[in-house]
This record gives sequence, C-alpha cells and structure tokens, in this order.
Amino acid sequence: MKLPLQITFRGMAPSAAIEDAVHERAARLERFHPRITRCHVTIDLPHRRHAQGNLFAVRIDITTPAREIAVTRDPSGDHTHEDFEVVLRDAFNAATRQLEDHVRRRRGDVKTHEVPSTE
Repeated sequence: MKLPLQITFRGMAPSAAIEDAVHERAARLERFHPRITRCHVTIDLPHRRHAQGNLFAVRIDITTPAREIAVTRDPSGDHTHEDFEVVLRDAFNAATRQLEDHVRRRRGDVKTHEVPSTE
C-alpha cells in the first residue's frame, strides 16, 4: 500500500507472520479502490481460555475520500475462527465486496428501478 497500514494487536503478542499476512491482503485492496487513505486492522484474541481453542476477531476500518468502511469478524460458535487465516480471509473478502459496491455506486453502474405509479 502507498499509505502506511496500521495493525493493532489486542489480547495477544504481536506476530510477524500475522503482520505479513495482513500486509499481503491489504495490498490487494488497492486493486478495487486506488484512493484508500487509511486502513486500520485490529486483531483481537478476546477469550483466551477455551476448551477447544482460541477464537480470533478481526476488524478492518478503511477510509476513502468519499466513505468509511468498517468490517468486523467476531468469533462464532462453530469454531471456524480458531484458524486465523480463515478469519482474515473472511474479513478481507467482506471489505473487498464493500469497496467494489462503493465503486459501482460512484460510477453509476448500479441499476436503479423506477417506482411504478399508483395512478
């Protein structure tokens, strides 16, 4: 990314492997919107003592000149968020979809339906 990416760790020690994975995913976002002014990723390990494993939570805050986008992936009950790669993939996929939708709306590519008259 052209602008610095901010990564915050909560409830866990910073990890170089996690930072590299986040940098890789964040760099891909510029393909969908070239004017991202800020990207802040928060990685949280809210509950440290589980019988089966730790569940990660990821929050991505993206700022563009016209809009702010926030994506949150909280731990779920089905334990799919034990694997950090799965949580990170899901969060960045959701952010990508929101950026694509925003760009489509700005370009006018979104089809609008006329409201039928009731007369």
